[in-house]
Amino acid sequence: MAGMRRVHAVNYVRTMAVTTVAFLAPLRFLELGFGGVGIGLIVALFAAAPIVFSFPTGWMNDRLSMKKVILGGLLTMSLAIVAVGYLRGVAPMAAAFLLLGVANSAINVSINSLYYKDGTEPDSNRKYGRFIGWLSLGPPTGLVLGSVLTRVAGFRSLLWAMAALTALAALAAGGFGEERFASVSARDYRFSVFNKRTLLFSAFLVLLALHWGTELTVYGPFLRSRFGLSDSGVALYMAGAYLALSIAAFLVSRLKDDPVRDRRLFLFGMALSGLGLVLMTVGDIRLSFLFRFIHEGGDGLMGAFVVLTISRLFEKRTIGGSAGILTALQTSGHMAGSMAFAWLGFRAGLHVPMIVAGLILLANTAFGLIAVPREAR
Repeated sequence: MAGMRRVHAVNYVRTMAVTTVAFLAPLRFLELGFGGVGIGLIVALFAAAPIVFSFPTGWMNDRLSMKKVILGGLLTMSLAIVAVGYLRGVAPMAAAFLLLGVANSAINVSINSLYYKDGTEPDSNRKYGRFIGWLSLGPPTGLVLGSVLTRVAGFRSLLWAMAALTALAALAAGGFGEERFASVSARDYRFSVFNKRTLLFSAFLVLLALHWGTELTVYGPFLRSRFGLSDSGVALYMAGAYLALSIAAFLVSRLKDDPVRDRRLFLFGMALSGLGLVLMTVGDIRLSFLFRFIHEGGDGLMGAFVVLTISRLFEKRTIGGSAGILTALQTSGHMAGSMAFAWLGFRAGLHVPMIVAGLILLANTAFGLIAVPREAR
């Protein structure tokens, strides 16, 4: 199997680029005169890509080499990021974000398949905590860089920098081996996914993903309107809070394997995430940042335990396609949240989607008592 350090390097750069562009782009959209519906459509198309491409990519990864898929995804992502800086209409911008979503999805599913199937690390908590930890370090790094570049050189220069780093990440992916896995029938996937245990967890993931729709639509504009932050100030707020996500994931990697305790921490993380999202709407920026930090810490626990639960839910031979199906279902929640919360935020107030999404997370915590599996397959 390819070196896991290369996996972490590619994920670090990939999430740095895509999160920085996606989080700060709504500020650019407002400057271009896009309304709430237009912004929601752009983000929804970005989110929709995995619904169509997650399972096909995972299906291929159970049979074919993943190296070319990852390399092609990185180069396509680089081109899409550059295009965002030169497009001015809603339709072409939506097309660019759809392409960005397709490329990101292809890389994400391929990297996940590679990592799920690797057996060099026997401790699941250590393995998946590190995975989410490194993945989550990219966004705060990119947002800090974004705060500097947008202030000194402008948004377009930030896009060129993110595109260049993404293209350079292809050098690390070039060191991946030509891993191929045994053929898996569609019937195997059907039995793996379409059972009560997995379907309940899938519904739980869809509800979890709804709150992501606030982050790429109303999060940046909310910070600007509520606290009067500049583009660089918005980026620094986001970066500082996002560090909690990575810290929480790395803490998971320090815990010994214990499915019962892990399940409790998973649901505790969801409760923290929901509470923090509701309370970050307060008028004091220091309290808002504190509660956003708590929200991201909860998201870090959830992120680590989502992949950890998936690793325990499926057999290795079907996990590529099966995890792809779950990713597609989860992304449907992201897409629905993007459309609904963008419309709601620009109609009822930018703070309203945060409160609604947080309350949904708190309700989902209770649903998780029956939806999150209690033991491994």
